[in-house]
Amino acid sequence: MKLAVASLLIGAAAAFAPAANTAARTSALNMVQQLNIQTGQSQLDTAVVDRFNALAYPADKVLAEYVWVDAKGECRSKTRTLPVARTEAVDKLPRWNFDGSSTGQAPGDDSEVILRPCRIFKDPFRPRSDGLDNILVMCDTYTPAGEALPTNTRAIAAKAFDGKEDEEVWFGLEQEFTLFNLDQRTPLGWPKNGVPNRAQGPYYCSAGPENSFGRAVTDAMYRCCLYAGIEISGTNGEVMPGQQEYQVGPCVGIDAGDQLFMSRYILQRVCEEFQVYCTLHPKPIVEGDWNGAGMHTNVSTKAMREAGGLDVIKKAIYKLGAKHQEHIAVYGEGNELRLTGKFETASIDQFSFGVANRGASVRIGRDTEAEGCGYFEDRRPSSNADPYLVTGKIMATIMEDVEVPEITPLDRAEA
Repeated sequence: MKLAVASLLIGAAAAFAPAANTAARTSALNMVQQLNIQTGQSQLDTAVVDRFNALAYPADKVLAEYVWVDAKGECRSKTRTLPVARTEAVDKLPRWNFDGSSTGQAPGDDSEVILRPCRIFKDPFRPRSDGLDNILVMCDTYTPAGEALPTNTRAIAAKAFDGKEDEEVWFGLEQEFTLFNLDQRTPLGWPKNGVPNRAQGPYYCSAGPENSFGRAVTDAMYRCCLYAGIEISGTNGEVMPGQQEYQVGPCVGIDAGDQLFMSRYILQRVCEEFQVYCTLHPKPIVEGDWNGAGMHTNVSTKAMREAGGLDVIKKAIYKLGAKHQEHIAVYGEGNELRLTGKFETASIDQFSFGVANRGASVRIGRDTEAEGCGYFEDRRPSSNADPYLVTGKIMATIMEDVEVPEITPLDRAEA
């Protein structure tokens, strides 16, 4: 996930640094001269931007950025001004609408789609110093008649979680992503039209300009997520150069999907600032020996965390194995390119599990085995998988009251 990191940082700094000649007053005309038509993106003079960002917000109003998931599974958003009193709780927020014909979610002759607020986060891109917070609002989508859209996967997942609050199911989602130059062809750390001169290995959890590419982007996203109130629990550089990962959770039930989607939105906004292209494709580089990108999903119910939980975990894994293909169907597009049985993956065609085995479909950690309780990790979801569908499908499967055959754990030598 070979542009030298120094070039990235210098380019980003130059794009956002104030003009060197401070004697001359910055003007809109000066700003136009800073636009870079080669990238297709406007690199604005921060002296101009900061002039307007310094303006105070009205004390009785809040900016609310409504975020939703479109037909492609990507985040869209738009902003509205609300009285402070309407933003104190999610059930006080008004519903809104958008043109669904422009997002692939409605026909042109009946294009109105309703946004229903579901979760509030602080807005890290519009901070204020008056004791109030502008907000990000995670929404799901409905017809004017109140029916959930077919693309409203949150509504699908909610059915799996409803009435199961006593299970106290925790999810921890490991979101991998790959950073590219704006040509969308050259990952950070790769030479243009070439490949790194070293195989993967030294880049994972690495340091140094020859190993780590995009740390500034990941760190900025990390800070923004913490500010927003997302339960982001860590980050690390991944195996392929230019590839990064962050973890969200543990989150309870449907909140895992809300938080993961909002974190993706924040990631895209940060990349917009750095003028870096981010992809969630599970196998962005198909030629050569390079890892793909996943969204490993860690799962633990209350019973799994208590004494005897290891047996509960194994029974849940057996149920997952019995519905392997059903899960693969909702675990992301292009996953067949990633789940090959190589590069720390299991084959997409065969279910397996093992202890501390990253070549298995589902992994049980050493600590969980030793303590007899804990969690399991489903390693099959791809990096572009819908977290609502993934968590909802896992919940529905492991909660079924069915008897399924036991599965023999994968021997380490077979991985």
